Amino acid sequence: MSVRGRDGLGGRAAIVGIGATEFSKDSGRSELRLAVEAVRAALDDAGLTPGDVDGLVTFTMDTSPEITVAQASGMGELSFFSRIHYGGGAACATVQQAALAVASGVAEVVVCYRAFNERSGRRFGSGVQQREPSAEGAALGWSLPFGLLTPASWVAMAAQRYLHAYGLTPEAFGHVAVMDRKYAATNPAAYFHGRPITLAEHAASRWIVEPLRLLDCCQETDGGQALVITSVERARDLSRPPAVISAAAQGAGRAQEQMTSFYRDDLTGLPEMGVVARQLWRTAGLNPADIDVGILYDHFTPFVLMQLEEFGFCKPGEAADLVAEERLPLNTHGGQLGEAYLHGMNGVAEAVRQVRGTSVNQIPGAGRVLVTAGTGVPTSGLILSTDT
Repeated sequence: MSVRGRDGLGGRAAIVGIGATEFSKDSGRSELRLAVEAVRAALDDAGLTPGDVDGLVTFTMDTSPEITVAQASGMGELSFFSRIHYGGGAACATVQQAALAVASGVAEVVVCYRAFNERSGRRFGSGVQQREPSAEGAALGWSLPFGLLTPASWVAMAAQRYLHAYGLTPEAFGHVAVMDRKYAATNPAAYFHGRPITLAEHAASRWIVEPLRLLDCCQETDGGQALVITSVERARDLSRPPAVISAAAQGAGRAQEQMTSFYRDDLTGLPEMGVVARQLWRTAGLNPADIDVGILYDHFTPFVLMQLEEFGFCKPGEAADLVAEERLPLNTHGGQLGEAYLHGMNGVAEAVRQVRGTSVNQIPGAGRVLVTAGTGVPTSGLILSTDT
């Protein structure tokens, strides 16, 4: 359903192409090559050529410059290029930037991409190795000296408080892991294809940082993903059904830090995602009951539960039951726990497949899909819809 939102953006642009490399633990090739392969695949999917592209968007953390990707892909002149900060929080925001460029007439066809060798190269899960003098580096000085060196350790603080506040056990997180692996098991593109897990297997996996176990933590992946965005009008002339961007939003909360916002009054929620939720509902004119599928950023299982609560799908502390009872289809590609960790970009691609009706785990009648980006950091979100 295409809805023109109050911010003037909703319903004016659409994702018309998706492309990815294989997802592996050792790609055997450069990050630039991964980016170019994903970009070319997305353009082929859209029925467009490199010469049609006049804009590129990626993450500040990506190592492949826009002009280099353009040259290596066979593109011509660019009139728009942009980057988004804060790691996985950028995923949906890259699409927002592309949609803004298209809606304002700055560009006609924009490609968003993310490519890395995150398993065979730089492994984000290994934590902070060194930090150049900066405001961001100084902020980490409040947590690193006390042993909070990795993303898992940062999230564990909030996860422990969440369990305490609502009288839950780590099994609450296990429901998310089991759900993701169930869908990954039937997705041939997923690293864990054919390998579902049980709650007992989740509980038996080793501790990483209590209360997080190994199966609460996302994968480390080599690969690339790209998305093609253009106007809804142009999209209607292409071969694939468009996934209309009904709403797109970014959000940072009060006292926001990068996964270490420990000085907030309450550690049991994700205020940055609350900012995104309010914008998305307002712009799309929708509410939780209108959503058919949720593709929620799952670098760590506890934050999936908190996202469901921030978006109003259930009351605080009740999300584990919602997941266990499968009241809302979630992460039908297997998520970052089951398919691949591509900083959330593969989740956007799965949302497009659900809207098109081409997912390997297709939800019947999936006309509206909620997608979120990295949590614990300044973040972003999308509502994608069928075109009517």
